[in-house]
Amino acid sequence: MAVDVENTEVTQEYGADQIQILEGLEAVRKRPGMYIGSTSSTGLHHLVYEIVDNSVDEALAGYCKNITVTIREDNSIKVEDDGRGIPVGINHKAGLPAVEVVFTILHAGGKFGGGGYKVSGGLHGVGASVVNALSEWLEVFIYQGGKEYTQRFERGVSQFSLKEIGPSDKNGTTVIFKPDATIFEDTEYEFDTLKTRLKEMAFLTKGLHITLIDERNEEPRKKDYCFEGGIIEYVNSINKNKETLYDDVIYCEGTKDNVFVEVAMQHNDSNYEYVHGFVNNINTPEGGTHVTGFRNAITKTFNDYARKNKFLNEKDGSLSGEDLREGLTAIISIKISEPQFEGQTKQKLGNSEARGAVESVLTQHLTYYLEQNPKNARVIIEKAILARTAREAARKARELIKRKSSLETSTLPGKLADCSDRDPKNCEIYIVEGDSAGGSAKTARNRATQAILPLRGKILNVEKARKDHIFSNAEIQAMITAFGTGIEDDFDIDKLRYHKIIIMTDADVDGAHIATLMLTFLYRYMPELIKQGHVYLAQPPLYKIERNKKIWYAYDDAERDRILTEIGRDKNNKLQRYKGLGEMDAEQLWDTTMDPAKRVLKQVVLNPEDEVSIDEVFNTLMGDKVEPRRDFIEKNAKYAELDI
Repeated sequence: MAVDVENTEVTQEYGADQIQILEGLEAVRKRPGMYIGSTSSTGLHHLVYEIVDNSVDEALAGYCKNITVTIREDNSIKVEDDGRGIPVGINHKAGLPAVEVVFTILHAGGKFGGGGYKVSGGLHGVGASVVNALSEWLEVFIYQGGKEYTQRFERGVSQFSLKEIGPSDKNGTTVIFKPDATIFEDTEYEFDTLKTRLKEMAFLTKGLHITLIDERNEEPRKKDYCFEGGIIEYVNSINKNKETLYDDVIYCEGTKDNVFVEVAMQHNDSNYEYVHGFVNNINTPEGGTHVTGFRNAITKTFNDYARKNKFLNEKDGSLSGEDLREGLTAIISIKISEPQFEGQTKQKLGNSEARGAVESVLTQHLTYYLEQNPKNARVIIEKAILARTAREAARKARELIKRKSSLETSTLPGKLADCSDRDPKNCEIYIVEGDSAGGSAKTARNRATQAILPLRGKILNVEKARKDHIFSNAEIQAMITAFGTGIEDDFDIDKLRYHKIIIMTDADVDGAHIATLMLTFLYRYMPELIKQGHVYLAQPPLYKIERNKKIWYAYDDAERDRILTEIGRDKNNKLQRYKGLGEMDAEQLWDTTMDPAKRVLKQVVLNPEDEVSIDEVFNTLMGDKVEPRRDFIEKNAKYAELDI
């Protein structure tokens, strides 16, 4: 299978009878989470991706060059492409126009062996029908054979049969839909969320032009994406704020066992690997056989080269895959005709042939690359050798933490004021900066369910530090020991001692910096705590307002102004701007920030689809390069809010 769009054209007929029916459309409105994950913002945006995926499939088949996604003023979505257009003829099995089949019958589409597509991202064929079922209304316009056709649906039900409405000189499909407000928690689309996903799709489909337009503002926002370099440009984008070890991105492509493989990779000087796999443009955050093949090839090829060129002797043993992938940014993109995913969410690939294909293609190309680029090969292997040394030191530090964490043989950190309840579901731990605030929090807390761990000063910036320094840091050791889960390979979420980990810092710039340092550590070394919803940010008030012995607390300037307007602005008002948690006595701290009945907590949410942008934010804010950090702060200072 070739990479260029022109060479992937399908020769089989793509007509009405290629739309195959697997089962009827039922229960989607009753159980939407089964089909789109949730009815939250994530599910709302997933509707757009389902329709865009169909257009991208046309691009993969060699027929679509342009896709335009528009957020309209009423938060309805319009997706236009210049592909072949959904077939308009009668599907004889259903006795309905193929368009109606696609939009009203679950698991109906041109992707089930009917010859419509060689490869497809929309594997399950639920996209169009599910979007239709979960929309207040949906309209489809098809441009095909010199004519324009249309059909309208309301909550999944056809309002009239497919009809021809006039001549047309273009080809393609336009879908316009408005999400059903009775289904979704919120129907407000986020431009930046869509932008991130559409940019990723453009990286993965070399030469495809994707445009995003937002018509909700007086000045419409617009983003255009087209990457002739494909995943090479993707790697460059991820590494743009990092110090790379060599200038060029290592790229390979090839086909084996009918699996087309593309890999782009480049090392940087960080301690973290970023390896991301895609199958037919579908993100696979849990990896799978294609990622396993990639890792096998990296480990074997670099070790073979290192021994052959005397970087390693027999006493040294082999470099581990972990050592060789330290600081590696890589995109693995494969195209396969019948992908087998584990689970409805398509997060892990199961095809055995994908492992062998990736391993074979990458091994062959990488062997040649290392022989042709000995300078780059030396830099990579020397970094891996240093990584091995640091990893061994880090292992010893982790073993020390494990010994300290063993509740049977040791005690918890001395500074920890633990709670008496032993059911983790009932327990929460406040991570508090400073002895003063920690003292107030210990006095204020509910001793049965609230633990307090005060930290001294700002914790280590793990984005810049070596692993052995990280694991030997006293404050980080205290957090790891208190949580009870272990870390990295030893991490076990079932051993978590508190189901709420609450970061409580001052409501100022220093407090935001400390919170970011803590989140950086959790994101890099204990990401499951965030992924499973255990991490929160406390929201202490900024102002205390007192009048005639009555007290109000304001959490931002707008709330302060609203309270002052309500009670009247005069000389009897006492307005206090809190400089830190230490200024509150225990009663005030409980009343404003720790009482579960009154407090405000922000849950830290990690969306796997935003992993690239999240990684970029942490690297920009906490990495070595000053210029990107300055640019980021200047661009985002107006928002004045930590939003991960």
